[in-house]
Parts: sequence; structure tokens; C-alpha cells
Amino acid sequence: MKQFSKLLVAASLVLGVGANAQTEDNPWSITVGANAVDFYSAGNDGAIGNSGEDAKIFNEFFNVSDQWNMVPSISSITVGRYVGSGVSADLTGSFNKLDQYGNKFDENGNALSEDVFDEDNYFGLDLGVNYHLNTLWNGMNWLDPYVRGNAGYNWIADENGLAAGGGLGINFWLTENIAIKAQSVYKNNFAEELENFNHFQHTVGVNFSFGGKDTDGDGVYDKDDACVDVPGLAEFKGCPDTDGDGIQDSEDACVDTPGVAEFNGCADTDGDGVADPNDECVDVPGLKELNGCPDADGDGIADAKDGCPQEAGPAANNGCPWTDKDGDSVLDKDDQCPDVAGTVANNGCPEPSDVVVKQLNDYAKTILFNSGKSSFKDQTVEVLKAMNAIFKEYPQSKFALEGHTDSAGSAKSNQLLSERRANAVRDWFLANGIAADRLTAKGFGEDKPIDTNKTRAGRANNRRVEVKLVK
Repeated sequence: MKQFSKLLVAASLVLGVGANAQTEDNPWSITVGANAVDFYSAGNDGAIGNSGEDAKIFNEFFNVSDQWNMVPSISSITVGRYVGSGVSADLTGSFNKLDQYGNKFDENGNALSEDVFDEDNYFGLDLGVNYHLNTLWNGMNWLDPYVRGNAGYNWIADENGLAAGGGLGINFWLTENIAIKAQSVYKNNFAEELENFNHFQHTVGVNFSFGGKDTDGDGVYDKDDACVDVPGLAEFKGCPDTDGDGIQDSEDACVDTPGVAEFNGCADTDGDGVADPNDECVDVPGLKELNGCPDADGDGIADAKDGCPQEAGPAANNGCPWTDKDGDSVLDKDDQCPDVAGTVANNGCPEPSDVVVKQLNDYAKTILFNSGKSSFKDQTVEVLKAMNAIFKEYPQSKFALEGHTDSAGSAKSNQLLSERRANAVRDWFLANGIAADRLTAKGFGEDKPIDTNKTRAGRANNRRVEVKLVK
């Protein structure tokens, strides 16, 4: 009886202890405990010494010392299985020693000194079905009361027979797998020999639940574990969060480095709004459009790739501004004569002045051809050399060579002669180092005289080659 009392005290101490026990996770259970058999409170009508008005069910139900039969040892073992929807079933085997029937009176109300039992044995084998009431509310799963239907076979002293009944019970779950169990069941005997031995059987014990599978040992059962083979966290359905940043690995782009949800689990070390994996300058704040790198001069070129990080310039010049070494307002990149000042119109190269052009035309007037031909007289070569030297001083300038004749002869022959003579001059310059794209040649025949064709001197002036600067 002392052992049984200790178990009752233990059961009372666990009220208020919170432990979330899910029987569907651990469907099997074993309860080891002690039991007590109470005949008096069962109201056995016509029983020896317990008849008439005293034959009331629940009469002195809690009179432990005078009515309950107990043995000071483990006397009850239950194997149970959770079925589902709040229902469980179990099979219980129990043993007891019977030494008192309860408050004993004869038919006249006189107390009896002799008891019904003389250290007789009690055995019970019972099949029970339980409905767990905590399925009706949310929370407080540690508090697990249930109603029970019970059917089985009892051996009482020298008699035995079928019995059935029901009762109440409660589990106080200390952990997910361990509970203190208390139960009281009324058993009605069907055997005629046991009609006055209906009884309550009270049980208290320790309930161990098991059977849930947790392959990776993370505390999340396989049926609820989205990552069965990898230990994880309950808040992520058993999946891991390796870096502990609150983002599970399957959704974390940086599994080994703590980060934030904004960057899918990656960090932004320099705080520039560019996640580290995409940041080419992790430790220096920069611009998103430059992959997290700074641009001090604002020219759109990251400092690390900018040849002049403090001075804005185009990408074509490695981030540096274009120079104008000769100061002619034509940038060196466009200046065909970057070391010599020139004009914008001539792509940065110097242009011959009017004086130089006049000098060229003065030379051109002295170019002499053999009569009626496009071949030069000997003294003309020196004139051509002088003109060629001037052309070379202005390598980017372009010139037009125009041939003219007097009016002697037919206009058609004069036109052809002027063209041949203009091209003869051009060909000489091309043969002596002047680029072909710099010189054009055209003949005008007798159409553009500059003097009269009625005198020898006038006709001599009209036979000429003119040089014009092309702009």
C-alpha cells in the first residue's frame, strides 16, 4: 500500500507540468504500475455484510485503508496502441492479493469480524478502448484525460468469469514519451458465482510511449520530416539551417555564411545593397550597377578599372579624359596631327595659308609643257619639286589641280589637252610621295581664260595650271 500511495503522490505533483505528447507520433505504449481492487464501493447488492441501504455504488469510494486491496509491488502491465482520431486500444494484465471485502455487516446491521477473503488471489486480463478528450481542444496536450470502455476476464479467489465496464483515466505527460497514468474502471461480472464481486480497479503507473521513427535523430518524426536523412530543426520541418541565420538551407543561397532573407540568406558586408556573392568589392560600399564597386568620379567606370579614378573620363580612354596636347581644340583621339596645332576643319592638322596657296599658284604658272603635249619641259621639274615640298609640309591638306588652255585650236582638243596636262601634274606628285586621296585633277579647256586670247602674252597667261585648297 505504501508503494501505491507514493505513485498517487507522484501523479499529483505533475499537475501543471507542460510536455507536448503526440500519441500519433509514438503509437505504442507500455504502462508499468500498481493496481487496487475495491469491492465495497461497487455497491454489490446482496453481498455479505453490504446489503440494503449500504449497497450503494461509490460508497466510501476513497476509503483506501479500509476497502482497497493492494500489493506493495508492480502489479499491472498494459500494452497499448494508438489507433487514430483520439482513440487508443490496450491490453492489461493485473495481479493482486485480496484480504478485505470492505465494511462488513450482517443482515441485521451487525458488524462482522470475519472477512470474505483469506489472502486470495486476483488476476485480470482486460481489453480496453479509450477516447482521449484532449483531441477536443487545442493546446495543453500534456493533460490527457480519457474515457474508457473495458471488457475482460477476471479470476477472483476460486471463481472466474467475464466482466465488462468502463471508467475514466488521465495521463500527465512529463515528456513526449513519458507520462504518469492514473485510471479507475468499474467491472461488472457476468458469472453467477461472481455476482456479488463487482468491483472498481484503480491503477497508477508510468506510461512509456514509443514507436515513432526519426531516422536523422533531429526530434522530428519521419512522417513530418521534409529532410528525413539530414538532422534539422522543428521550425523547418526537420530541415537544416547550417549557418543559423533563420533561413533553411534549401532556400539559402549562402548555406555556410549567415545572411538575411532580403538576399536569400547571403550577407551584405559593406551594406551597399549588393549581396556578397554578387559584390565585386565586398568590403567597400559601391553601386548596384557596378556590381557593388565604387565610382569616385562618377564616370560610370568602377574605380578598380578606372585609369583615372578621381577624374571623369570615357571608357574608351580607360576612364581618363581625352587630352589635346597641341591645344588646337581637337582632342588627340581625333587629331590627325596631335603634336602640331591645326584647325578643326582639317582634323587638327595645320592648313596652308592664303600666302602658301598663292605661292603654289605662282609656281604652277611656271609649269611649262611641250607644245601641244602634256609632257613637261626640262626647267619645269624644279618647279614641281618646290611645289611637292610645300605639299609635304601639310600632309592632311587636300588640293585640286585645274588645267586650262588658250583658244587656239578646237575647243574639243583644248578640253582634252587641259585634262591630260592636269593629270600629268597629279601623276608626277603621286610618283613623288603625295597620297592619291590628297590630289584631284580636272581640265577646263579654253572655258576659263584669265586674259585675252588675241595677244601672244594673253594666250600665254591662259595656258596654265591652278592649285586650289580643298576644304
